[in-house]
Amino acid sequence: MTNDDILDRKLTRRFQTFDVDNNGRIERRDFENSAIRLADEFGRAPGAPARERLLELSLGLWERLVSAADADSDGTIDLGEYKRAFTAGLLVTEESFEAGYRPFLEAIMAVADTDGDGQLNLDEYIRWTGALMNLPESDARAVHPRLDTDGDGLVGTDEILQAIRGYYFDESLDGPGGWLLGSLPN
Repeated sequence: MTNDDILDRKLTRRFQTFDVDNNGRIERRDFENSAIRLADEFGRAPGAPARERLLELSLGLWERLVSAADADSDGTIDLGEYKRAFTAGLLVTEESFEAGYRPFLEAIMAVADTDGDGQLNLDEYIRWTGALMNLPESDARAVHPRLDTDGDGLVGTDEILQAIRGYYFDESLDGPGGWLLGSLPN
């Protein structure tokens, strides 16, 4: 398997997690609905600052993605458009990647970290990944301990960011992040 094949499989899997209604296209409502589902999962009511920040950042992520990837200007992104945007340098560098992802992860943490310790226990991790990305519980259970680099049973923003960075920038299936979203499609 080549590095291109691995990245292709990773991008396909990430596309699937964005396409929460499974209609084969990523749309604004996928981003909006997943943010709302996550906020609802953790009891963050409409108007709550953490909920509003998460929704704002989710829709900002959507706007950046649609402006970079929607080649036919139909307001949606299909799998081919999504992959071509990455080939064209959507993430550009690891530094620009972190600048874009860290605020989003911090917003997720503000919603999902129920005890306010800045880290997610296994239950919180299962709940946020299920609500935001429809990640099966069995996958979340397998991923959480792999993210827990210090073995304390908790994962923080830096550990999650490291795995996401590995998902996109490490070409190994066994490297950091290769398993972040569960099984990759064949």
